[in-house]
Amino acid sequence: MTAVKKHVFVCTGGKLVGDAKGMCHTRNSTALVRKLMEEIDERELSGDIMVSAVSCFGICDKGPVACVYPEGIWYGRLNADAIEQIAEEHLEGGNPVAEYQI
Repeated sequence: MTAVKKHVFVCTGGKLVGDAKGMCHTRNSTALVRKLMEEIDERELSGDIMVSAVSCFGICDKGPVACVYPEGIWYGRLNADAIEQIAEEHLEGGNPVAEYQI
């Protein structure tokens, strides 16, 4: 595996036991993971950016939630437009998007 520049963790609202039922899941976070992966591919950033779906961050009231490392920037209340803006401005351009930060 090559070293990546950024790693994006996206909550999918799963729980350790049982079915995915969390707030992020009910707000379609799995589709947002796919959208983010598409945005990264379209921008030819797949060698620099890794995306991982995670089960639950525990801050459901702000969901869907994502975190970008190594900066430790947290985003919440995500939707398809937010994902596109974060991909363009933060992941590609290097400027975190204040509007969605939590």
